[in-house]
Amino acid sequence: MAAGPAALRFESTVQVSKLQDLIHRSKMARCRGRFVCPVILFKGKHICRSATLAGWGELYGRSGYNYFFSGGADDAWADVEDVTEEDCALRSGDTHLFDKVRGYDIKLLRYLSVKYICDLMVENKKVKFGMNVTSSEKVDKAQRYADFTLLSIPYPGCEFFKEYKDRDYMAEGLIFNWKQDYVDAPLSIPDFLTHSLNIDWSQYQCWDLVQQTQNYLKLLLSLVNSDDDSGLLVHCISGWDRTPLFISLLRLSLWADGLIHTSLKPTEILYLTVAYDWFLFGHMLVDRLSKGEEIFFFCFNFLKHITSEEFSALKTQRRKSLPARDGGFTLEDICMLRRKDRGSTTSLGSDFSLVMESSPGATGSFTYEAVELVPAGAPTQAAWLAALSDRETRLQEVRSAFLAAYSSTVGLRAVAPSPSGAIGGLLEQFARGVGLRSISSNAL
Repeated sequence: MAAGPAALRFESTVQVSKLQDLIHRSKMARCRGRFVCPVILFKGKHICRSATLAGWGELYGRSGYNYFFSGGADDAWADVEDVTEEDCALRSGDTHLFDKVRGYDIKLLRYLSVKYICDLMVENKKVKFGMNVTSSEKVDKAQRYADFTLLSIPYPGCEFFKEYKDRDYMAEGLIFNWKQDYVDAPLSIPDFLTHSLNIDWSQYQCWDLVQQTQNYLKLLLSLVNSDDDSGLLVHCISGWDRTPLFISLLRLSLWADGLIHTSLKPTEILYLTVAYDWFLFGHMLVDRLSKGEEIFFFCFNFLKHITSEEFSALKTQRRKSLPARDGGFTLEDICMLRRKDRGSTTSLGSDFSLVMESSPGATGSFTYEAVELVPAGAPTQAAWLAALSDRETRLQEVRSAFLAAYSSTVGLRAVAPSPSGAIGGLLEQFARGVGLRSISSNAL
């Protein structure tokens, strides 16, 4: 961590060579070789993503495959032992091999200072053709992950989002069927992580898609915004549908608060999260669109549901740093007022606007550093409130840019032209792959 002249700046202390080595040795521990990967650095904490743990079928099959096609050697096992097809066939149990690969997975998690593991699977193990093809930390028989704080937060898979599309993209009132045979992972969150969120988690099976996504995002934000230095891992099964949904929402929410990627404009952060969080990590848009499973669209359309201050990481930070005040209106009182009750932030007739004009962030260039360095009191409060207002504007701009590009490429009802040709161009490539655009069509 390094301190700049105006604010604290966080830098990762990870050594690239050591990280590469741990990744190489641990990659077989997880489904499809999708290892734990740090993707966001926030307050010195690594927010990571991956797939779930590989089951014995995939682990043995992949180790035999790698051995066969590498000419009889697998670098991932260079300092352990060669794992041949004969070895796999003769073993009566999977404990020995699991100890090796999951041991490296745990070393990688510890190296990244990950404490919290959030599992989005609705199953304990993924079963196909009667075989357990994947597992998860919460059902590891040897309890290898007992030192981590495990959160089972089951969330519907991409197949459920066909219902979202069939309901004309209306998530309100859309409730997942938790009584299906394959759904066997209950929601499980340690009590000490939930007491401050004021959410009745016992009702999770009654929530519609909007409320469930909102509450899960609040939980993730509370973890990354906690006072400890612990990192976070988010995963589903393969890590390319539900995982990017929440990683992208986390990134955009923190960016809208001015806490990360502070130099990026709305169209630039949209390009980053679409290209990096979704497509670079393997989201199969072509396949999902062909099946009507529009979880990708849901993510960015959902931004309209997280614009309020209850999703702001700044709210928690302000509550911790503000001193006690005299009677009258408190900062919390003001935040609870509806926007129309506060008055316009640009009207000269508004008491609100008069204190904001001289405060940090009033011109839309708010940053976390600006709010933390000014003295407590009215200017500080005004800066924070300006940031919350700016949060809504920024998220709305990202959503509008996405809808415009998506409409022009994949095909939704008409919306305003996209302010960024880059986003449209990125989506255009995928639209052509799906066959919704001919090669001769002009890009946005």
